[in-house]
Amino acid sequence: MSAPGTSTPPSSRPSTTSPLGRALPSVRDRDYLLDRSGVIFKVIGDVHPGSHWLGYVKYYPNERGDRTLFGQTYRQNTVVSKAFGILADRPDCYIYSPAIGCVITGVPREDVVIHYSCRQALATLHETPDLLDGSAVSKDLLAIIDWIVDQKADDVIGVTGSFLVGVAGARSDIDLVCYGPRGYETAQNLFTERSLIHPYEGENLTQLYLRRAKYMAGSSFDMLLRQEARKLQGLTTGAGAHINCEPLRADGDRTFHDVIAQEVGQISVLARITDHHECLATPALYGIDVETVIASTIDEAEAFARRITHLRSYLGAYTGAFRQGDTVHLSGRLVHMQGPGTGGFCIELTPWSATESYLANLAR
Repeated sequence: MSAPGTSTPPSSRPSTTSPLGRALPSVRDRDYLLDRSGVIFKVIGDVHPGSHWLGYVKYYPNERGDRTLFGQTYRQNTVVSKAFGILADRPDCYIYSPAIGCVITGVPREDVVIHYSCRQALATLHETPDLLDGSAVSKDLLAIIDWIVDQKADDVIGVTGSFLVGVAGARSDIDLVCYGPRGYETAQNLFTERSLIHPYEGENLTQLYLRRAKYMAGSSFDMLLRQEARKLQGLTTGAGAHINCEPLRADGDRTFHDVIAQEVGQISVLARITDHHECLATPALYGIDVETVIASTIDEAEAFARRITHLRSYLGAYTGAFRQGDTVHLSGRLVHMQGPGTGGFCIELTPWSATESYLANLAR
């Protein structure tokens, strides 16, 4: 696949003439940003302070990497909290987020030189398929993009991941995003198109379990697969590549824009899902009733348990994964949320903890 940028070394400020990265006014969740140092950040969320775009390091120059971009070797980072270490000599990339209620990483806005838009990438690859390398997975992606364009849904579906920045290979996954209710409905239809995507079934279910179990420790085979079956994922018909689509909130959705979160501690519980109507987009919001406190860093945790009303997840793995009536094992941060229409105690799952892995597993 052709690299989207020029061969200019990132340390010399990369060119902004990348065919997949253009100067667009709206930075959205799961877009990527390249900064002056050649580091590529993955944007997390749609609520950002005036000084930074919040996100984590996805690709960075490193001789131990296996990708080439701007004439340099790049390494991929798949663990969000590792961004703290990668950015250890750049304290200006550490910032407190009132919306999430903790210190996270981000790129100063004045340092951004290329914005990779998921939606723009889909349009560009449709218009210029020669940017891809002709591999089987690239052909699968182009067929999927053609279907999306034929459905006139290119404004509500985008391409993210390695294909977004031009570092995909023959064994890459295909990562899509969809925006709002119309995007989700279109993505649902896409994943039923058997000429393009096959569901995980039969022997492939073990492949899916192994892919997810390392991130969801403690979940049984049957419960994990029941949870995963509710998500938009499968295998492409040609290359047999994993493909998934993460539902994001619609443009202009302000559900969390005026929300402030204050961390109280950490807690692990069994909870019953009481409302899943806000769960089909990241960040997902579920109504919950806590049934049992398993562990907590907080004294008198039972007193808090009666007042915990919501689960909020910035981890896309849990978007759309649960339904009203499910019992779920939750391990996350206990926060107090304040905002219009939202208030009270909440269990929050974020990827920002360097000490804990926050989880939500279907229990029964």
